[in-house]
Amino acid sequence: MTRWPAAAEHFLAMTGAQAPIVQAPMAGSGGVAMAIAAMRAGAVGSLPAAMLSPDQLHAQIGEVRVAATGPLNVNFFCHTLPDPPDDTAWRALLAPFYASEGVEPGPPAPLRRPFDDALCAVIEEQRPQIVSFHFGLPEKALLDRVRAAGALVFVSATTSEEAHWLAGQGCDAIILQGAEAGGHSGWFLGARHKPTPLGALLADRPDVPVIAAGGIVDGDDVAQALRAGASAVQIGTAYLATPESFAIPAFRALLGTAAASDAAFTNLFTGREARGIRNRLIRDLGPLRVEAPPFPYASDALAPLRAAAEADGRTDYTSLWVGTGAARVRPQNAEQFTRNLAQDARTLLEASHG
Repeated sequence: MTRWPAAAEHFLAMTGAQAPIVQAPMAGSGGVAMAIAAMRAGAVGSLPAAMLSPDQLHAQIGEVRVAATGPLNVNFFCHTLPDPPDDTAWRALLAPFYASEGVEPGPPAPLRRPFDDALCAVIEEQRPQIVSFHFGLPEKALLDRVRAAGALVFVSATTSEEAHWLAGQGCDAIILQGAEAGGHSGWFLGARHKPTPLGALLADRPDVPVIAAGGIVDGDDVAQALRAGASAVQIGTAYLATPESFAIPAFRALLGTAAASDAAFTNLFTGREARGIRNRLIRDLGPLRVEAPPFPYASDALAPLRAAAEADGRTDYTSLWVGTGAARVRPQNAEQFTRNLAQDARTLLEASHG
């Protein structure tokens, strides 16, 4: 069997994967079944842990381990959780939507919580092969414990400055999250969000393994990223169309259509910039509002609106996170999709060297 490019072969040796593909961790959309399917196909499977309790995470890692072998990545957020804010202005802005939907404010929604001592203890006990972080790195004491547990450390970077800084911190691999990527931008250096195209990040990559993320949905995309120097790719949006995802039917119906290309970075759903399809909320308020409470508290006031609309088959207040390739995705079993992706990329790479 023809070898992958040298950088990809190094990634495979480092992780134990059979294909240079990381199934992206997507809180709320991915979970045990998706990770198992990706791992069975030879990729790195991922569990999103930002919305899990330690007990839930412990159980989910156990479920994956029973059903699949291969490298497992557990992903955490590294934001600073502020005290609950005064969201009066935000709720006033949403008042017309409450009236329109005939709903009242409800209890607080589950929050995306940062990596902490209790979650770290699960990593020490379960010892996944990879631990990845979004929004920078955790405090040194926690990071040292992760490394002592034997895990590789992967971290997202959205600018060349972040990528080179992370390389200097000894990260085992850096996920280059291009402006094309869906979901929350993992930016953590600087005073504002500065989306950078994936091509520019690859061109100025540090001298450590880098994982390309953003707009990658098929074998040609994978081959192009590897030719550009990536050691692997991370793919999320294409997995949303698989039966293993938790995407609601109305969201799935948008995937693979031109409507999925009408997207923007917005802070309306959580208080932090994330790329998603424009829906009623974004169209009516605009994608960015200063009234939105800081991450992750903006989601609290939206919870009853989202529940009402989704019960009616609508996505008016749902976060529809997608990358730029969303119009090109097609429904497919996650395991078969992963196998096809790897085979298509390999065939294209072989042809370009033939």
